[in-house]
Amino acid sequence: MANGEAPPSFVSALGIDFGSKRIGVAGCDRTGLIAAGITTIYRQSFAQDVAQFRQLVAEREVQVLVMGLPYSMDGTLGFQARKVFSFAKRLSKELQLPVEYVDERLTSYQAEQLLIAENRSPSRHKDLIDRKAAALILQQWLDQRRANIAALSRKENYLSDHLPLGTQH
Repeated sequence: MANGEAPPSFVSALGIDFGSKRIGVAGCDRTGLIAAGITTIYRQSFAQDVAQFRQLVAEREVQVLVMGLPYSMDGTLGFQARKVFSFAKRLSKELQLPVEYVDERLTSYQAEQLLIAENRSPSRHKDLIDRKAAALILQQWLDQRRANIAALSRKENYLSDHLPLGTQH
């Protein structure tokens, strides 16, 4: 790990719950285990959105943006999904970061249920719903990433145990 390089398991991602009025943003710990809501961006213009994201990206050394993609309950992508794709493409270009997508069906509902469990009114805490939804989106991505890494590791271990010595890389 020369020159301050991060260990291979290091990940820094932002989870994004995009909306026309607000954008919920979540971040993760350096190990990529736990996602938490960090802010809500109140939308005024794309330029202001980018400025706020630039600050977050710099502060958190972000490597990837994880956007919630609003599938319909029947699994199709509708008008709102096109808006998410458009925003994500522009944001990715401005920040020079890759974007990955996660099915965000029911994340806002789950976030509302979490608020209700905390005896908080969802109608009075819409910004908190957005942050919690972003955290759910990011947590889903982190969990899937961890599962993929574990599966790859198992496959590599199997191959190294079963390949003849002359064929290993």
